[in-house]
Amino acid sequence: MSTHDLPDPLTQFPRFAPERQTQEEPGLSARMDPEPDCGEDTYVGSGRLKGRRALVTGGDSGIGRAVALAYAREGADVVFTHLPEEAEDAARTTELLDAEGVRHAAREVDLRDEAATRALVRDAVEFLGGLDLIANVAGEQRYVDDLAELDPRQVRDTFEINVFALIWIVQEALPHLPAGAAIVNTASTQATTPLPGLVDYAGTKGAIVSITKALAQQLTPRGIRVNAVVPGAIWTPIQVSLGRAPEQVDVLGHDAPLGRPGQPAEMAPAYVFLASTEASYVSGEVLGATGGTLY
Repeated sequence: MSTHDLPDPLTQFPRFAPERQTQEEPGLSARMDPEPDCGEDTYVGSGRLKGRRALVTGGDSGIGRAVALAYAREGADVVFTHLPEEAEDAARTTELLDAEGVRHAAREVDLRDEAATRALVRDAVEFLGGLDLIANVAGEQRYVDDLAELDPRQVRDTFEINVFALIWIVQEALPHLPAGAAIVNTASTQATTPLPGLVDYAGTKGAIVSITKALAQQLTPRGIRVNAVVPGAIWTPIQVSLGRAPEQVDVLGHDAPLGRPGQPAEMAPAYVFLASTEASYVSGEVLGATGGTLY
């Protein structure tokens, strides 16, 4: 490849100011304009996860769909989760995985429910014949300008989905994870540079960074690596379903050095790397994919 063939990251994915749009939670990728790019037409696998058995939470859309698709194109069998309201997006992810020739299944689960979340892991182990890869991607984010209006139920939901479910999943999976297994969590730049209306969400993402590092210290001696990806401002349904104030969505990613929002497709390679044996000496790390935004 000559230097003239190199894609410029400034323009490799589109710069855009989306028209004002809002959806009810949890939001659907299929109803966004433009629809996020999850690598459907661009991600090319090379067998780096052949034979692996993966559980991906939130695989119906956004970063979760990009990760589920990339794992499948790298040869992994995949179980992914979604909410009932996300069935339309989940069906699209299923169509994409159908084309990859791997075993896969969609599972409807509310990650706020501890019993259902633990049952999900057991179901994934049975369906896949084991488990050696977990990508905790699903998340809850709702922007609230005034702390006085932050509903206690929302705070509980955010921590249950973002933090508690991660712990429940890892706890339930541990008896089944062999040496060589990998856990990839999802943090955020909000952990260190939070927007003022994301008090609870930022708190969960800071917790995920600490939990990732603590788990790595505990599990790496058993041959199980634990890392996290730190996405920046990524164009996903969470942004338009009350995850940010509408005026913030209008300029999403414009303050990043790359000057644009990231696409889910740009996150998937980080999750693949941390899952693969190429990252055999990487544990307890947080890998930023932020468009140059410091975190």
